[in-house]
Amino acid sequence: MPVYLTGLATAVPPYELPQTLVLDYARRILGPKFAQFERMAGTFLSAGVKRRYSFAPLEWFLEPQDWKTRNETYLRGATDLFVTAARKALIKAGLRADEIDCVVTVSSTGIATPTLEAQAWKQMGFRTDILRVPVFGLGCAGGVSGLSIAQQLAQAKPGSNVLVVALEGCTLSFRSDRLTKADIIATVLFGDGAAAACLSTSRPEGSKPLFELGTGHQEMWPDTLNIMGWNVEEHGLGVVFDRSIPDFATEHFRDVTERGLTALTMDMDCVDRFVCHPGGAKVVQALEGALDLPANTLDVEREILQEYGNMSAPTALFVLEQVLERSPQGNMVLCALGPGFTASFQPVTVVANEARERWETTGIQRPEGVINA
Repeated sequence: MPVYLTGLATAVPPYELPQTLVLDYARRILGPKFAQFERMAGTFLSAGVKRRYSFAPLEWFLEPQDWKTRNETYLRGATDLFVTAARKALIKAGLRADEIDCVVTVSSTGIATPTLEAQAWKQMGFRTDILRVPVFGLGCAGGVSGLSIAQQLAQAKPGSNVLVVALEGCTLSFRSDRLTKADIIATVLFGDGAAAACLSTSRPEGSKPLFELGTGHQEMWPDTLNIMGWNVEEHGLGVVFDRSIPDFATEHFRDVTERGLTALTMDMDCVDRFVCHPGGAKVVQALEGALDLPANTLDVEREILQEYGNMSAPTALFVLEQVLERSPQGNMVLCALGPGFTASFQPVTVVANEARERWETTGIQRPEGVINA
């Protein structure tokens, strides 16, 4: 039974952080403490990030923050951003909040118990019997894996409407007391944002293209726990961001993609567009090389990185939103790398309503390579 992507929307918090101004603040805060700062300062201007957005203004970062303050800031900002992104997705899907049967909430940058969908429940107007599925710890792979989880939940209960919200507050983990290269790179790249998507097995009305989601696939590499993630420390989360990530992607992403496509009953030849999580400029370049794509094929990925930075889980969905708005065609595969170390894949097939109606009413054979149609 097909699962349709009926609404996809994104949102960012109110504080815009231009990269040049971030560099000024980083030099002011970290320069006196970190002997190698000036050697790495050029990275701020060469990382492909022009601006990003944060739950907190730049002045907030001037003073050391403890766990309690960080998490309180996350909880306030994340709840508001959850509501904003979710409402936008519902409008696109033509749904009310009380028509949502299940909500999948993906976040790895703060702790909320009750979880974010419960914090936002009253503002949203969800039903009291809504199924809540919070997902923690998937990091940059969270948006893709969360969409896959939502797809399987929708397929398991035909006629239900599933909402997935991927939301992160990466900037709040900025540390001025933990002076490692990984912290500098995180300061260069990280931004905050949210993406929300509505899924249903009920076919959308109207003449717009249908976006169908197949069953996703996820694969872990053994002995790679130290490549990406968080260390839980006294003053906050400490980023684990190994410098080997671009090289790892160059060496291993092609093989894992081919295995993933086989599991999805696809192959490289029937993929019209890979939609990738832009972890950083070097990662995007590595993915193009690993997939044998011409240079600058992943143009939307670079645009999202430039305008929003690396927001972890929602970033791939920001890319997908833009790709879907630019008249996409055929079979696409949404993909991301995340802690574990994990590769996550989610097929998205674009099928025009007229073509689908012709197949359903006349029995004409579907074009080769179209899946879940």
